[in-house]
Amino acid sequence: MFKWIGLILGFLLLSTMSVGLLILGIFGALIGLFFGGFADRVRAYGLGGANPFTNQNRQAVFLETVFVLMGTLAKADGRISQVEIDHVEAFIKKMGMSGEHRQEAIRQFKRGAEPDFDINETVTKFKQHCGNTFNLKQVLLVYLTVMALADGKLDPQERQILEQVSAQLGYSRAEFNRILDMVLSQANFSSGYQQQYSTGQQRSSVNDLAEAYKALGVTEQSSNQEIKRAYRKLMSQYHPDKLMGQGVPEDMIAVATEQAKEIQLAYDLIKKSRGLN
Repeated sequence: MFKWIGLILGFLLLSTMSVGLLILGIFGALIGLFFGGFADRVRAYGLGGANPFTNQNRQAVFLETVFVLMGTLAKADGRISQVEIDHVEAFIKKMGMSGEHRQEAIRQFKRGAEPDFDINETVTKFKQHCGNTFNLKQVLLVYLTVMALADGKLDPQERQILEQVSAQLGYSRAEFNRILDMVLSQANFSSGYQQQYSTGQQRSSVNDLAEAYKALGVTEQSSNQEIKRAYRKLMSQYHPDKLMGQGVPEDMIAVATEQAKEIQLAYDLIKKSRGLN
């Protein structure tokens, strides 16, 4: 209301006063806009209340959404397997969570595993706080896909949940499939290299290269420039400073760093096969 009063007063002064008061009219309009905007914020968040778009609130909502939906995915096939429990514990350990954050993560995981849990409500809340940030949506989907693949396979029920979440986040079916293929290939490529180093067994370079292309979301027919562009885009999405600035909790940056390492390994192999610098 204040902003409109200020604007009206400003325009009245503009239309009726001399040149000297013309400036005052403009100033009055600006004052009205400022106090009007301030009043709107007080009504929305309360005096001194939390703005839902601050980084701290985005971090809290992101953390909640990840672990709640992890719980939903783990229970998707009717039971939570020991492998899935181990994966969540490893996930938490990898992040080096504080005791308080760890307890909150476990609580949210259990909440998401409850039979009557509403996915739509959680994703809607996430979109309200984080939905205008592309990286947060994609990182959320990647984290959830990694969780779904914790036991080495993607059950139809898990895929259905991931599709539901991705659609609600605004991804098309084709975009979801592309992200899913990339995460699968990144995991396969990384695990293949780890197996090779731990056992000394040589893997097929042809298969490795095929997985490397998929891990970057490109094909063997892609040009060198397209491959470099895809690599830079992915590395930018997982850059720690950028993710923290957009709302990924510091505890969860380690997971993004692992994804970046997998992408780097894939890119290095492609570069080597193409003779790129």
